[in-house]
Amino acid sequence: MIGDGEEIRFDWRRGGAAAAGLVAALFLVVIVILVKFANDAREQALMAERHAYDVALVVRNVSANVARSEAALARFVLDEDVKTSGNIYSSDWQLAGFQIRQLKNLMRNSPEQQRRVGELEALYNQRGSELALAARAALAKQGGAAGISYYYQAATQGSGGRLDAKLNEITNSERAALRERKSQSQIFSAEADRFTDYLSWLGILVGVGAIFLGVVAVQALRQNAAARRQVESEAERSEALELAVRERTQELWEANQALKAEAEERQAAEAQLRQVQKMEAVGQLTGGIAHDFNNMLAVVVGGIDLALRRLNGPRREVMSHLNNAMEGATRAAALTRRLLSFARSEPLLPERIDSKELIGGMSDLLDRTLGERVRVKLKIAPDTWPIYVDPHQLENAIVNLAVNARDAMDGQGVMKIAAANVKLAANEVGDVRPGEYVKISVSDTGCGMTSEVLDRAFEPFFTTKPVGKGTGLGLSQIFGFAHQSGGEVGIESELGKGTTVSIFLPRTEAAAAVRIHPAVQRAADSEAHVAGARLLLVEDDPRVRTATVDALEDLDYDPVACSSGAEAIELFKRQEFDLVITDVIMPEMTGPELIRHLKATHDRDFSVLFVTGYVGEGESDDLRSHELLRKPFTVGALASAVAAALARDASEPPRTSKAAAKG
Repeated sequence: MIGDGEEIRFDWRRGGAAAAGLVAALFLVVIVILVKFANDAREQALMAERHAYDVALVVRNVSANVARSEAALARFVLDEDVKTSGNIYSSDWQLAGFQIRQLKNLMRNSPEQQRRVGELEALYNQRGSELALAARAALAKQGGAAGISYYYQAATQGSGGRLDAKLNEITNSERAALRERKSQSQIFSAEADRFTDYLSWLGILVGVGAIFLGVVAVQALRQNAAARRQVESEAERSEALELAVRERTQELWEANQALKAEAEERQAAEAQLRQVQKMEAVGQLTGGIAHDFNNMLAVVVGGIDLALRRLNGPRREVMSHLNNAMEGATRAAALTRRLLSFARSEPLLPERIDSKELIGGMSDLLDRTLGERVRVKLKIAPDTWPIYVDPHQLENAIVNLAVNARDAMDGQGVMKIAAANVKLAANEVGDVRPGEYVKISVSDTGCGMTSEVLDRAFEPFFTTKPVGKGTGLGLSQIFGFAHQSGGEVGIESELGKGTTVSIFLPRTEAAAAVRIHPAVQRAADSEAHVAGARLLLVEDDPRVRTATVDALEDLDYDPVACSSGAEAIELFKRQEFDLVITDVIMPEMTGPELIRHLKATHDRDFSVLFVTGYVGEGESDDLRSHELLRKPFTVGALASAVAAALARDASEPPRTSKAAAKG
């Protein structure tokens, strides 16, 4: 029994040990499961931390690439260097777009961040559209100020600031999530440590109670040690990643500082280069003007000097010298008109014209001008739209192009003059605005132009013709006329095959309405002369005022002269005048301002004649419905202009005179 009892006690102990071992094993399994759960949760938290660092790195790269792209575009707009600045702008902007798509992929598990990235992508596309206008304007190579204007407009839109704000919003949101994930990682690490402690105590108890539980405890300890090593490894990896991010951020900051310094140096160099180019252009312009005016003044001074020396000699010889002097002065006036046309300050008298009739009616003029060895072929579309331009200036432009084409063909060959309707997009030709245009082209089969000549074709006083064969003002005058008429000029040329110069003029449906044009001799108005008419002359230059008064008195008028608008107002209060003749550009009060004041303060009607050699910006519209006489003028031109002003009502639009082309 004792043996039986001992056996029973032994079985009970063994059963108790087994039960204890089973409970311990179950408890161990539970502890191991909890430790694994804690480790998995910690691993997920660490992965979330790495994801947050990746997002922060991509956001910084997007911001840096956008900044570099805009800086490159600024340099590109200023110097139009497509091979460097333009390529940097395009590649950095595309790289920023690629990184935004990477950011969208990183945020695929976060709907809120996906929404923010979508808004970021929309701002990126909007900003790209604004900057693309400045890039395309710079690529056009004409009207460089337009490119800078577009870039300045893009800079003031505010989309760039919103883009940066959205990047900051994404970064801040990710940082908040990162802080939450770090907190969770710490909690799970603490739980894992606590469970490890439990497992250690259980291992000690199991080791004391049973060998197999000791073995299990040893295994648990080994697993715990491995887990610790893994945690330490992940911590070291996290620190290394954070250090790498910090180093990358420092590199980006240093690169940004270097870029700013480079941009400042580039701006200083570009400013210096622009100043040098400006001075070269001014030197070329003033040199050309001085050369031509000296030649013309030599004729004027020589003719007058010879006439003075032969006042008591034969009348025919005196008149010959005076005529030579007058011819030199007339050529100087023509040069001034060409310069004003290039500067877009040449007064115009636009009309609604049919280009088919105008070009077709120039056949005889072109035949006489070009000679018999040049054959002119006209190709005019029958449905050519009407245009609203100064017909005389357009005729001069076509004749200038025809003469240039004849010279390019050495005086013989086939020349084609064409007119057709075209629709142009914005900046398709130069800086033209989108719309419908009539394209008037003059083509030759001559020598063509090199790229260097083509780039300088519109510069005043630039010419490839031999000395004495051209002044270099033909194409520049056409350029000014086209832009002043709301159009554009384009050139296509190939060496050895010929050149085509096209003038694009906007289509019009408006009825005949007029801005301004230089008034010259109108022989048909000579019968409108009103002897004894009282005239008020306002001219600030005393020599011009004296000469004009003498001419008016010779024409049997009764002129009263003054030198300013204030004096004219006082004279107008004391007496009545049939006609007010006033200079346009005067100090203190301009001619149009004087007329507006007199019209507003006096009920009586009076006629108006403006006299000018230059029309400033904004003055053209004020000269509508009034006669205009351009300086310098002859007594005959003055007589015709005064007669025309007295003959017509102030509300009548100015008439186009065939004699205007002679001015």
